[in-house]
Amino acid sequence: MKSMIRWEPFREMVSLREAMDKLFEDSFVRPWRLWPTITGGGLPLDMYQTANEVVVKAALPGVKPEDVDISITGDTLTIKAEHKEEQEAKEEDYFYKECHYGACSRSVTIPVQVKADKAEAVFENGILTLTLPKAEEIRPKQIKVKAKQLAEGKK
Repeated sequence: MKSMIRWEPFREMVSLREAMDKLFEDSFVRPWRLWPTITGGGLPLDMYQTANEVVVKAALPGVKPEDVDISITGDTLTIKAEHKEEQEAKEEDYFYKECHYGACSRSVTIPVQVKADKAEAVFENGILTLTLPKAEEIRPKQIKVKAKQLAEGKK
């Protein structure tokens, strides 16, 4: 036996209206949610691990390497950067001004123990790549398995 479900068109219209309100609010009222670095929220990061290290990549377009500060305190990694504006034209001469300037930072917890004093940072084409060697205690250890030979005559 199949049951019938009553169709309520107004319920669907309300959800459509809510969706339109959210779209309008995200696009025009609070467009900066798309730019986390402007609101001081943070930098976009990728963090992954290999067998021997943790690798962190941060997108820092327009930032100079000397304007980047990296620190590790305990298990917290902090990256701070500042994109300085070169003033070439007056504000009223712009047709568009979408490039963002100012300071931004991001702090994340490193999920495994690392050797902070052996870290390496490379900045290339607007991408900061930070390589953190894992501590010896947490690196995977390879244990070889030996086959035990049966004595001759025993089966």
